Formats: sequence, C-alpha cells, structure tokens
Amino acid sequence: MGVDRRDAMDEARRADGRSGTYALLLRLDVEESIRVGRRLLPLTPGWALYIGSAFGPGGVEGRLRHHRRLAARPHWHIDYLRRYAALEAVWRSHDPKRRECLWAGLCAGELGGRAPPFRFGASDCRCPAHLYLFDARPSRARFIETLQSRAPDHAGVVESD
Repeated sequence: MGVDRRDAMDEARRADGRSGTYALLLRLDVEESIRVGRRLLPLTPGWALYIGSAFGPGGVEGRLRHHRRLAARPHWHIDYLRRYAALEAVWRSHDPKRRECLWAGLCAGELGGRAPPFRFGASDCRCPAHLYLFDARPSRARFIETLQSRAPDHAGVVESD
C-alpha cells in the first residue's frame, strides 16, 4: 500500500512543530561594532555560535524559518547580528528537555568561545550569553562528544544548512 500524500504532509507538519534546541553557526566577515538595541557588539572576522530553543508553537523549524531571513524589524538580539553574519549551518536537536543553557555552557567552556560584553540572547536565564565568538570554525563533532559526556540521555544532534 502506498503512502497517501495527505498523510505524508500531515507527518511533515507534525515534525515541523517539534520543540528543541538549536545552534546557528555564523561566519563573520566584518570588523566593526554593530548596534544591538542600545548596546554595541564588537565583531571581528571569525565564527559565532548562537544558541536558541523553541518550545512554543512552530517549534524549532518555525524558529529557524525566522532566523534564516533578515528581519525587517529586529525583535531578538540575533535579528540584529544576522545582518552582518552569514548563516553557514544549523545544529539542531528535538530533545524534549530544555537544553539551551547546557549548549551555551559547552560553547563557553569546552569549545573555548568568547562571550560578548553583554548577555546576548540570555535575557531570560542566568547565562553570561547565548552567543559565543570563535577565531576558527567550532567543531560539531567535538561539541556532540562533549554534549554526550555531559548529558548521555540527550537526543541526537543533526546539521543542516
């Protein structure tokens, strides 16, 4: 028996709304300070990881649709940065637990990322930031290895562009 097209579309819609955590891998090619709301964010050429989560309507896929385009009217800190940063890849997981702060901590610790001078993307938690800057492209393999050692029950992490 073949798969009904409506069933396949319904399945895609259900998958599309799943919650989870994600990281935007961004390439920075500018050397300047940009305005993020009322603050300044100094940028140098290199790489950045922005960690986010989506546990509301639309799930991770809905949030990523927003992040993939440039916002006409910035809402979140990342909306300001996206004008200056090329989205190279997305790391995502549909883990049902809230793991955003764990991911941010790994970027700061084990991956050696540098936090900006303000709590970029971390206004609703106690993390120093949810954006971390790197001179070289951070390793997804190293990230996953460290994540698995810290949270063995964590769901898989996949990469897409």
